[in-house]
Amino acid sequence: MINIDSYRLQRCLTVAGRDTICYDMIACGHNRCIYVSGSSHMHRVALPGDEITEWPTDDESRFLSLTVTHNVLVTCPEVRKIKEFTTDGQLIREVVLPEDVCSPVHTVQLSSGELVVSHGDVNDPLHRVCLKGSDGQVVKSYGGPPGAGSQQMRGPVHMAVDGNDSIFVADRNSHRVLLLSPSLTYVREVVSRIQFHWYPRRLSLDVQRRRLYVAENEWNDGEFTAGRVVVLKV
Repeated sequence: MINIDSYRLQRCLTVAGRDTICYDMIACGHNRCIYVSGSSHMHRVALPGDEITEWPTDDESRFLSLTVTHNVLVTCPEVRKIKEFTTDGQLIREVVLPEDVCSPVHTVQLSSGELVVSHGDVNDPLHRVCLKGSDGQVVKSYGGPPGAGSQQMRGPVHMAVDGNDSIFVADRNSHRVLLLSPSLTYVREVVSRIQFHWYPRRLSLDVQRRRLYVAENEWNDGEFTAGRVVVLKV
């Protein structure tokens, strides 16, 4: 844990369980806990007591986000599913994504309740951010074949939503962060490749302080070798 004003390390938490890999984590102020995704389990760390509970996701679990009702969304890329759990691990729903949403990475929810999904791995034909309908189909999308233009992305990964439902997107392999409107139209580059040393991987938005935290990593020979957090005023 890091102090949000001094950026000094406050404490470390050890999350023990069946999984040895931590893919993502997100804090929930409403339920006073931190959720951590492993390869096949979710971990809930209660704050401030550090009590840890876990539950199986039954599929490979990756990036996390919170719903407007304070549940946790888990993106499961191998089966192209989004799973919603309550804070005590009860499965609320499963959303199966269409085949053209290949390699889904992250899901966020807008204030309307609609879901937005980022997808596109290195060898995939489409690298997009998609607005999903109630039937799971794509209603609208931004992006397409991979590229670095204003209407393209190369490896969209993590997203963050502000109070107006505008969407920040970490465009990993183009080394930038984009801002999209709630209707998925291009607004601007928030951070350009000139400002990054490496690859942006995670985003966290503090709406009250208007700060965007971007985690970026150096990638060499298939391994992460360095990392830092860039803090931006937005």
